[in-house]
Amino acid sequence: MLELQTDLEGKMAYFGDLRNRIQSLGYSIGGNWDYHKGSFDNVLWRDEGETIYLRLPFEVLEGDLDHHEAYIRFQTPYVIKHVVNVGLDKNENSLLTSTGFDQFQDPVDKDGKIENKNRWAHAGEQAVEQVVRLVH
Repeated sequence: MLELQTDLEGKMAYFGDLRNRIQSLGYSIGGNWDYHKGSFDNVLWRDEGETIYLRLPFEVLEGDLDHHEAYIRFQTPYVIKHVVNVGLDKNENSLLTSTGFDQFQDPVDKDGKIENKNRWAHAGEQAVEQVVRLVH
């Protein structure tokens, strides 16, 4: 995991409004959200079973995350690498696993080693700056 030093940390916004604006940049709500915290995730790079994500974590200050008007404050953004098994799962017969990729499987390594850290830190910081411009 690479923590990024950006101007996003501490900024506040209304969840629904910001979500609508950053979807066009490729962001989606991260899968581990609950009513009081969450993250916006974006894929920086993907090759076979390796994916490098930019994660923009936040906490909910007012309301619940499933409401458009929830008010959020950003925490420290970071880059993380997930590695998943893209081979066949001999214990499953589902179409998803027989095609070699199951989007619902747990990563083999949720915090894989990131090679060329400067490259990914720079890419993450540039992507965060696009979001900073959209936060009012």
